[in-house]
Amino acid sequence: MDYDLRITGGIIIDGTGSPAYTGDVGIRDGTIVALGEASGSAAQTIDATGQVVCPGFVDVHTHYDAQVLWDPLMSISPWHGVTTVVIGNCGFGIAPTRPEHRNLIMRTLEKVEGMSLDALQAGLGTDWPFESFGGYLDTLEGSGLAINVAVLVGHTPVRLYVMGEDAVKREATTAEIEEMKSLVRDAMAAGALGFATSKGEAHNGFDGLPVPSRVATNDEIDQLTGAMAESGRGIVEVTPSFMTTDFFLKELGEIATKHNCPVSWGALLGGIMGPKSHRDLLARTRALQEEGAMVVPQVSCRDFSLDFNFHEPYPFQSRDYFKPTMQTDLAGKKKIYADPAFRETFREDLREGVDHPFAGWYLRTEVSSNPLDPAMENMPVTEAARQTGKDVIDFVLDLSLDTDLEARFRLAALNFDEEDVAELLDRTDQDCVLALSDAGAHASQLCDAGYSTHLLGHWVRDRGIMPLERAIHILTQRPAQLYGIENRGVLAVGKPADVVIFDPETVNAGELRRVHDMPGGAERLISEAFGIDTVIVNGAVLRSKGQDQLAADADQLPGALLRGGRA
Repeated sequence: MDYDLRITGGIIIDGTGSPAYTGDVGIRDGTIVALGEASGSAAQTIDATGQVVCPGFVDVHTHYDAQVLWDPLMSISPWHGVTTVVIGNCGFGIAPTRPEHRNLIMRTLEKVEGMSLDALQAGLGTDWPFESFGGYLDTLEGSGLAINVAVLVGHTPVRLYVMGEDAVKREATTAEIEEMKSLVRDAMAAGALGFATSKGEAHNGFDGLPVPSRVATNDEIDQLTGAMAESGRGIVEVTPSFMTTDFFLKELGEIATKHNCPVSWGALLGGIMGPKSHRDLLARTRALQEEGAMVVPQVSCRDFSLDFNFHEPYPFQSRDYFKPTMQTDLAGKKKIYADPAFRETFREDLREGVDHPFAGWYLRTEVSSNPLDPAMENMPVTEAARQTGKDVIDFVLDLSLDTDLEARFRLAALNFDEEDVAELLDRTDQDCVLALSDAGAHASQLCDAGYSTHLLGHWVRDRGIMPLERAIHILTQRPAQLYGIENRGVLAVGKPADVVIFDPETVNAGELRRVHDMPGGAERLISEAFGIDTVIVNGAVLRSKGQDQLAADADQLPGALLRGGRA
């Protein structure tokens, strides 16, 4: 046979932004060996007439660090055409981790990334087969991966490894910083893609305390970046401080310039620092880039909506008066929510008109689940409150109390103005990078893993804001190049055969649906993919016609661990 797999008659879009053309793709031994014309025999042929054939999508902002160990298929990302992911974002991860700190890491992920502690404990178990970052990479490589994975070394586990519980309480000593730098050097030598950290005010971990990286000084972050840069490569991924802005654009520019490395920060969303604030942030970012600092914000093509309950009220956990709710049990939370003084503080703090991105949050919130009255679901909370004759704050908290905090609410938190989103998307192949799926995190609260199909369906086909070739470029080559991921994101002879075949007339992301398929029966939100015909990873057909073609326990999964950005 000339080819293991041949794709014929498709509309080829190679990821570079070049015009589409009709042709064939020939694949042998996991590599593209013919492009445009692929005459000859093949063990398997796919007729792609009328469909787009393009590189697999590259998602640089996911949180599959834990999930990949029990779900090597990394569902649901491949459903939506993603063939390469980056994990370890925002400085979170599960390595390096001492055995005695495993519970602290899981409790941190529970709070900061909305992961079920029961699912983490059931999925990871108590006897992890690694302690070091290199050992974690070896575990991933040895256990098998359905898609390609690159890993950032996270500041939070590094700091916790060195300082224990003091990591969330104080600044590090000189000796401790030196030990952390050694861990970062080891991680880069083992194959880390770069270094990630967070100073984001919403990032709280176990016992409602700031995640370890938030307690670090800017000098500590600078020194750890330097340790990364000693390798001669690497990207820094950051969640900056939006409220205090003591670690924001100025500081990011200084780090990028000093260490000659790209710094990607998230998230630049519509309304992130007030109405139309994205315009000023874009202008300031552009000025840094013109001065030579490679500071690149991450943007999203979806509205940032959170489906939450008051058992884990993630949208409000950065507010000081909500901190006690993260440090108590169900009974304690219910006592807090019943307190008139708490309600009045909540009512006044985020009322319409105050200077905060979530001001007037209730005006953009629906009841997503009401166990006592399903007819109320999808109703604006303001209307539901009116029907019950209550103030909106009293309504949401009373309903929460009456349902043991099971009632859920859907808040369109940020990026809900499509004019804002369109303006940000217009810069994704220049100043910004499309990312922020958060796949693997906040599983019960959001699901943006279908950002790729949403871009292609809603924004490209339905809204027509950019040509299809440009959209494919910002889903493939653009993020791969920025993050130093080699040989991915383009269709070219000699490159690995990561390929997606989709119908441009039907591609889209489905409505969110709640399922209970995580370890221990924990819940998560999923979104079906429409129009994705075939997903190929390193020459192997992973999905076809909406169905997995390989089981999670298959003897050989096709994904590669991308050490240092390459297989």
